[in-house]
Amino acid sequence: MNKNLTLSVSPHIHSGKSTSRIMLDVIISLLPAAIAGCVIFGVRSLMVIGVCMASCVIFEALFNLIAKKDQTIGDFSAAVTGLLLALNLPANIPIWQCVVGALFAIVVVKGLFGGIGCNPVNPAITARVFMLVAFGSMTVQTLPTIVDTASSATPLVSETAPAITDLLLGLHGGAIGETCAVALFIGFIYLLVRRVITWHIPVTFVGCVFVFSFFMEGMDPMAALSAILSGGLLLGAIFMATDYVTSPATPWGKVIFGVGAGLITCLIRYFGIYPEGVSFAILFMNILTPYISSWTKHKVFGTGGVKA
Repeated sequence: MNKNLTLSVSPHIHSGKSTSRIMLDVIISLLPAAIAGCVIFGVRSLMVIGVCMASCVIFEALFNLIAKKDQTIGDFSAAVTGLLLALNLPANIPIWQCVVGALFAIVVVKGLFGGIGCNPVNPAITARVFMLVAFGSMTVQTLPTIVDTASSATPLVSETAPAITDLLLGLHGGAIGETCAVALFIGFIYLLVRRVITWHIPVTFVGCVFVFSFFMEGMDPMAALSAILSGGLLLGAIFMATDYVTSPATPWGKVIFGVGAGLITCLIRYFGIYPEGVSFAILFMNILTPYISSWTKHKVFGTGGVKA
């Protein structure tokens, strides 16, 4: 009988999910929104998606080559970053700006901080904020003829809010992947079923925006519902605020993250100079994540006893 004791570092229990499998699940969950965006905004959306994804993968491969690091493009994380970045952009954005955004996301935000798992903020959302600040207002393409009347204005800057059905189906102005709420809900359900994410951040994030908007809009439930279906709230809350690396790991930490992001989003929407605050809210809460994780960490069994 072997009496040797084998010691190893944590984790001692593995879920069996690899990084590539998780990233592939995220890509699958984003496909409904990507397809809806291409249908609503036309073939140029497909070009933006292709350029962003290809640029992110190429820049990651080149960075690893130059830095003499192991290639990581096989884990699909760069492809996910490119897809998320594209879905946060309007279909009529200049293609060269897509390349610059991909370069910033992969090299500056991810690569220079050590690669996947080391980035302090979400690469896609940070790149979008960078592009907004660097290139000014990113205009939105006018909708195609699949609707009778189309406006290039997004619901958050339009004087007349679109009907709830139009918000659900994405028949209004906006970024490629943020308009069709039904497609985003499908992706959300897929991620929950696959246990890639939990409900905590998306539900508290969206719920906080609903409650805040309800009171700001004169206790009008339809106006509050319109607020959560408009802009990039669902895309950000479901797919970017839930990033493993840049969000808390504990349930209570996720709740604090979601509520904080919701409050910041509403403060910017109602009192800030930008019509949308989702990107800034997620970025700010990413910075606070280490502190939230520290405040809500589980007590290790056998510690915290009375000091002598």
